[in-house]
Amino acid sequence: MDKQLRALIQKCVKKDREGQRELYALLSPVLYGICLKYMKNKTEADDVFQDAFITLFQKINQYKYKGSFEGWVKRIFVNEALVVLRNKQRRLHIAIEEFDIIDSIEENSEEHSLVIPQDKLLKHIQQLPDNYRMVFNLYVFEGYDHKTIASKLNVAVGTSKSLLSRAKGVLRSRINEELNKKVS
Repeated sequence: MDKQLRALIQKCVKKDREGQRELYALLSPVLYGICLKYMKNKTEADDVFQDAFITLFQKINQYKYKGSFEGWVKRIFVNEALVVLRNKQRRLHIAIEEFDIIDSIEENSEEHSLVIPQDKLLKHIQQLPDNYRMVFNLYVFEGYDHKTIASKLNVAVGTSKSLLSRAKGVLRSRINEELNKKVS
């Protein structure tokens, strides 16, 4: 860890407002991207982003200067998003079974040379049902295995695998629709 970052962290531990502003400016682009990946829309992402920064500044004194600081911070933001999604899920009494979809979505076997823009891909990910989006993000973007995901979400390993498969199927279908519109 470089000396500047260490000094910045120490300022934040002392609740120095200028240090907090600097850390916010340094990390916010990456951390906001995480929030957008997990939440369904910009408003929800904004709420998680703000709450996670509050949590970060409250817990920054717990960072032990071991391992990547950015990795430690990312875990705070991912966990904040998961807490919000779990609470939302409880409030709405959403059961995983409600998201059952047909597993036999036909894959488009044609290779398309067209590329889907990142903002459209992000939009498709945000539109996934909460459980699909959580598992997809944890697996694809955060690199967690199914055992870890199952533990974090309090579901069976098979459920994690199933949700990932379904999320990929939904995304594949939506992306194929998007690409077919461009080809037509």
